Amino acid sequence: MFKASVGASSKADPKGAVTEVVDKMRHADEDLSSSKVVFAFSSCSYSHKDMLDEFAAELPGVPVIGNTSHTGIITDEGFIYGEGFLGAMAIYDDDLAVGVASVAKSDASQDAVELGAKVARAAMDSAGKTEPPAYYFMAASPAEEEYYVKGITQVIGRVPFFGGSAADDAIAGDWELYTSDKVFPDGVAVAFFYTKKPMVNIYTGAYRETSDVGLVTKVVGDRTLAEIDGIPALERYADWRHLEVDELRGSALLARSVVSPLGVKDRLGDLIAIRHPMAGNDDDTIGLGNKVVPGTAVIRMQATVDELIDSTGTTLKELKSKATNPGAYLLVHCGGRRAGIGGRIGEVADQLKQEAAGVPFLTEFTFGEYGQVADDRNTCGGLMLSFTALSK
Repeated sequence: MFKASVGASSKADPKGAVTEVVDKMRHADEDLSSSKVVFAFSSCSYSHKDMLDEFAAELPGVPVIGNTSHTGIITDEGFIYGEGFLGAMAIYDDDLAVGVASVAKSDASQDAVELGAKVARAAMDSAGKTEPPAYYFMAASPAEEEYYVKGITQVIGRVPFFGGSAADDAIAGDWELYTSDKVFPDGVAVAFFYTKKPMVNIYTGAYRETSDVGLVTKVVGDRTLAEIDGIPALERYADWRHLEVDELRGSALLARSVVSPLGVKDRLGDLIAIRHPMAGNDDDTIGLGNKVVPGTAVIRMQATVDELIDSTGTTLKELKSKATNPGAYLLVHCGGRRAGIGGRIGEVADQLKQEAAGVPFLTEFTFGEYGQVADDRNTCGGLMLSFTALSK
């Protein structure tokens, strides 16, 4: 029998937060000791070693996986934030096996594809399995997500996934990832799910296309867009928005582009993966949150703040319509969207609670979102929603 329990706390002390969260989860399910995994999303202000030590004391032997979340989390209690915050979900099912593993990237020269393959093998070992899982959750640092996925795929093939990148409160690099025995700022963590019960994922930017489309003609590295249609990228974007280039320098571009980012269509047109313009550089290039390659088209997308808010309820409603007997919702919401929504984030919490209709849910805010579409094409993007239902 599938069971999920959720708890949240805004205590500044991580050990006190864990105690409160576990007490709340026990209120919903007195026996948490047989949980197969605990998802935990938390404040970047915490000592995560202390947090994990307290989880180990409260729930010995239960694996924990998670990452820091941008400014808060959402449960049916609402938007939880403060000097510290923690949201957790414990999952149990007789017919479920979960393998949790993580690999820290301790040296810039380490190959992310190789680390992805390594973490996949470790997760299978953790679950006591030699075959691929039914689906998996991934958390990573916001840098090389696509390459971790590539390495994992080399080991297990094209298996549907969901998840998001660790975030902090000020894009200062203070994010952390963790599993029960590790805390690290750079690397990858996964939870492999072995079950016959389905997972359903809705992965969307929920933006509208505009007629502003251009060919990527020059890229520096993976994530610096240098030219669109042979024109400096920042100049081209400013022209599309009817703005001055100097209005978009530095981090000003990040804030201004939440309502009008760039998008890249997949080969079948089923998905537009959002690419968040993060920085307007002095050389008129644009720093992006995900990879782009020359010879592909980027589309200027748009949405109002009202639409960003309403997309959360609409997406969860769509997820409900496609899920079979949902027992829990894990909701990954972009931290940039959360920043764009600002003080209206309570409206998002209200919509999610209404649509969840009593099914336990936990929402984190990330600096990169992962999901999959119809034919199991796993994709990483930014400014997106990755909403997942686990079936009873």
